[in-house]
Amino acid sequence: MLSAETITMSESLSKFFGETGFAGITWGHIAMIIISFFLLYLAIKRKFEPLLLLPIAFGMLLTNLPDANMFHSELFAGGHVHWGNFVQDAGLLDYLYLGVKLGIYPCLIFIGVGAMTDFGPLIANPKSFMLGAAAQLGIFLTFIGAVVLGFTPAQAGSIGIIGGADGPTAIFLTARLAPELLGPIAVAAYSYMALVPVIQPPIMRMLTTKKEREIRMSQLRPVSKTEKILFPIIIAVIISLLLPSAAPLIGCLMLGNLMKECGVVDRLSKTVQNELMNITVIFLGITVGATATAEAFINVKTLSILVLGVIAFGVGTAGGVLLAKFMNLFLPKDKKINPLIGSAGVSAVPMAARVSQTMGQEANPSNFLLMHAMGPNVAGVVGSAVAAGILLSFLG
Repeated sequence: MLSAETITMSESLSKFFGETGFAGITWGHIAMIIISFFLLYLAIKRKFEPLLLLPIAFGMLLTNLPDANMFHSELFAGGHVHWGNFVQDAGLLDYLYLGVKLGIYPCLIFIGVGAMTDFGPLIANPKSFMLGAAAQLGIFLTFIGAVVLGFTPAQAGSIGIIGGADGPTAIFLTARLAPELLGPIAVAAYSYMALVPVIQPPIMRMLTTKKEREIRMSQLRPVSKTEKILFPIIIAVIISLLLPSAAPLIGCLMLGNLMKECGVVDRLSKTVQNELMNITVIFLGITVGATATAEAFINVKTLSILVLGVIAFGVGTAGGVLLAKFMNLFLPKDKKINPLIGSAGVSAVPMAARVSQTMGQEANPSNFLLMHAMGPNVAGVVGSAVAAGILLSFLG
């Protein structure tokens, strides 16, 4: 016979175990925790976009720990914030996720990106705008492909924006159009950004001849300080008037750039480049990772998103290269464009420009394409924000 004390102790231990996370863990939780460990490995050991992939992976880990109650997807069901249940049910990550849902974090990051961006190469060679626009081709072709595969137009737009290779823009658009896909789209967008040196070179070699890769471009003209100050003001006004839905991203991008170029608010410029940027990246990453629950991540849709994302990225790369080749048909011999710089229009700054430089020097060791490639590269940042604005206008 068991004593009363033994029974009480057994009941207490059973009750304690029932209140731990171990009692509620499922195979879905285990699978997502393993995926989060893999992403942490990529961020720490392989250094794949670690500044954002690490907090995304840790946010994924936290949200898949049973009964931790840090994130509740039901509070954001249907794409809306259910304020009535928020106060009593919300956890830490629910409050932080409001910055994603309300579009605050991507815009703050764009201020920092603008303050770190030099639009000089783009101003010196306005043709770069066309190359940056052509590289957005992957966004719209992938949008069509995703609709054909059965995704809703809103989901297809969010998947297509992966082709812009701009993480904050992808998060901004997806949070508005298809928040249920935010986790896989964010992981895909930042993973492919990190894989630029792997994905782009085979496409660039396939679409160009060695002679084209050897093309040397003349030095860019100097750009005055006045031009650099006027540029963000003019671009912000024109794009915001033409496409109001793109105003939050473009406006913040150009505000940051104006802070950098005007020279009278150095303290603010340094703050948005460093402290503000770093804090926002932490909050953005951990809350985006929190949306990657087993229900949202482990399904056929996620695999389709990963495949469509790399297609979008590849088509965008090809679009920039092919337009540069087409433009060369009409340019004099001494003004021809090295098609390699067209691939930089996908917006992954400055990684895509460095890939163009590396491949150009492989073909011709005396070739220096970095500054020329930075033109399409920063044009791609503007282009992806404009593409997001177009999709939001039609689908939002």
